[in-house]
Amino acid sequence: MCCFFTSLVLFGPRLAILIWWLLQPVRWNAAFESFIWPLLGFIFLPWTTIMYVLVFAGGITGFDWIWLGLGLLADIGSYAGGGYGNRDRIPGAA
Repeated sequence: MCCFFTSLVLFGPRLAILIWWLLQPVRWNAAFESFIWPLLGFIFLPWTTIMYVLVFAGGITGFDWIWLGLGLLADIGSYAGGGYGNRDRIPGAA
């Protein structure tokens, strides 16, 4: 069960980005001027990239920054959660 959850956290947002990009490429092209930023977002910050495309349609103002912050917290949590969960596997790390 733990491996399934880890796979879902790792591949879930990336699969969502891929499917959403295939279904609505115009929205993604409007949000990003070049291909490099969504590619880097796909690799390193998938939740933040999803939130950015979600809130970009009307411009990022006011409450939209909260959504971007939540996406960033989800990305940080997915990276930090793996390290915290495996802390007892490293000898000498208390």
